[in-house]
Amino acid sequence: MKFAFSTLGVPGLAVADVVRLAAGHGYHGVELRAHPEEPVHPGLGLVERADVVAEFKAAGVEILGIAGYARVAEPGEDGPVLEELNSLVALARDLGAPFVRVFPGGGTEQSADEADATAARRLGTAARYAADAGVRILLETHDSHRTGADLTRVLGTVGHRQVGALWDVMHTWLGGESPTDTFAALSPYLGYVQVKDIASADDKTPLALGTGTLPLAECLEVLSAESWDGWLCWEYEKRWYEDAAPLAQLLGPGRDFLSRLVSRSG
Repeated sequence: MKFAFSTLGVPGLAVADVVRLAAGHGYHGVELRAHPEEPVHPGLGLVERADVVAEFKAAGVEILGIAGYARVAEPGEDGPVLEELNSLVALARDLGAPFVRVFPGGGTEQSADEADATAARRLGTAARYAADAGVRILLETHDSHRTGADLTRVLGTVGHRQVGALWDVMHTWLGGESPTDTFAALSPYLGYVQVKDIASADDKTPLALGTGTLPLAECLEVLSAESWDGWLCWEYEKRWYEDAAPLAQLLGPGRDFLSRLVSRSG
């Protein structure tokens, strides 16, 4: 398995510094948070995009994916959502990133069936552009579609190879779904896995990997038992929890922890 971390853990940090952290701590890749407050976002010009590619290439670090904020099940017109999806796909294409992360974002003012249909329609439309770009759009287990079972209602309808799943282990755990059941649901669609740790369902302040309550060992056991050999991306949500310990000092121990879990599971 390959290890990455999300720039959500180092908000606003310059690309060169992100690359140095990844290379210095033995991470194979980085998930780039695509938001206007970050150095990398859809408004970036072509020259700046090329500079980002060069920074990563020089250090031998991969750009795993673009973490976007499009909400594909959100009520409203399709146009703005599709425009946002296409801009994220174009950014991923230009940076050589294989994946784009999106959220469900279904609202309480619509039924689950309506949210599923909206998400499937938009993802199916965006899939054609993603296919031309050589990028895969991943719907994350999150908000209105927290579990693997929730995502399969959408992904099974879309039925396109360029649309898949991102397994966030915290949200499936909060949804009461076991790692075994999540993998069984998502295995036909799985792009990569986001790992993290928290103290409890009531206290989601990010913690060092292995010091909280999330079933990380069980998740790795399931993945290894099924011979899954993809990416594990540490999403440390420092951006939302300013009092959390700095990620930089946790990266080395975090990589060691993941390596031990993979070795033990394998």
